[in-house]
Amino acid sequence: MRVRGAGKSELANGYKFLLSASFVTIWDFNLRHLRAAVETARLGSINAAADAVSLTQPAVTQAIARLEGLLGVALFERRHDGVMPTDAARLFLPRADAAQAHIASPRVTMAQLRALIALAAAGSYASASAATGLAQPSLHRAVNDLSVALKRSLIERRGKGLMLTEVGWRTVRAFRLARAELEAGLSEVEGLKGRETGRISVGAMPLSRARVLPHSIAAFLQDYPDVSVRVLEGSWAELIEPLRDGEIDLMLGALRDPSPGGDVVQAPLFEDRPVVIARRGHPLEGTAPTLEALASFPWTVSAPGTPLRHQWERMFAPLGYLPAVPVECGSVITIRELLLGGDMLTLLSPDQVRVELLGGWLTRLCDAPDGLSRMIGVTTRTGWRPTARQRAFL
Repeated sequence: MRVRGAGKSELANGYKFLLSASFVTIWDFNLRHLRAAVETARLGSINAAADAVSLTQPAVTQAIARLEGLLGVALFERRHDGVMPTDAARLFLPRADAAQAHIASPRVTMAQLRALIALAAAGSYASASAATGLAQPSLHRAVNDLSVALKRSLIERRGKGLMLTEVGWRTVRAFRLARAELEAGLSEVEGLKGRETGRISVGAMPLSRARVLPHSIAAFLQDYPDVSVRVLEGSWAELIEPLRDGEIDLMLGALRDPSPGGDVVQAPLFEDRPVVIARRGHPLEGTAPTLEALASFPWTVSAPGTPLRHQWERMFAPLGYLPAVPVECGSVITIRELLLGGDMLTLLSPDQVRVELLGGWLTRLCDAPDGLSRMIGVTTRTGWRPTARQRAFL
């Protein structure tokens, strides 16, 4: 088991699954084969699927056999009146169908999909080549062929460098979501076979890192020790795009008010009430500080637009002015050192500085006024279908 941060190499190469006694990634699959299998399940007939995907009946049969060999399971039961999807097919093929819907073109190949994702993650053909192990000419050719197949300009030269066009970035997002669906499908097939494998990618906002997320991971790994948990730390603004891209499965932390809606969904977990924190021995320690007294000291709080900053501004609204904020910061480690080095104050959840409070380094001056709180919860993509392991983690 492993809990780790994300790296470009992993994002480019894809997650590996131990299938049929060998490591398999989604890049081992042929998108046309996946489409043939999806159509076979939908139509209940190999002959009908062959017509739908413009392949011969033997070619569809071979495509399904290839997929079954890679997955290590049967996808269909052959009957005199057609074929019947197996349990594995009912798990995997809806994911493959969703991936095809994101890709939105039968002309795209897996090599092209992989090349564009790698290029977007690495920023250059040289770096993409290093991350994937693929030759630069192969990556060039795949991306160029993709632009021709889609009839879109995906990249443009900027001096000696290159950038994705707006259409290119939209295509990358769609391809990343397709990749996420296929990886989820592989994970579910392994779960069906009794192998508790798979990956959960969590975007951790500041408050969640203190107790909620670590305790959840520890409890989860007791039951699923072979599942990989990948934690990406950041603010809401830093994590929302990776969530939308399918790079992470869920975000944990303070919810936005109002909800961003649209392509993301928020689910509350609990309400958190922040407190005023200072160093041990602060001039206000042991008093019942008024708002005026609190406002007479400098503060370090998160940037405008964050839920905690909004709560802080509401706290001082009755005064008609805000205290000085010489340092805007969302890092608890940095805030701790600022507090220890002077008379600054901050507003945090006591969970975020629990160790420092227990150790006597910091002290809790007072609670925030009544009515000041923030909702902590989970943010996911609209329509996201968690795997069995992801549901267990939730």
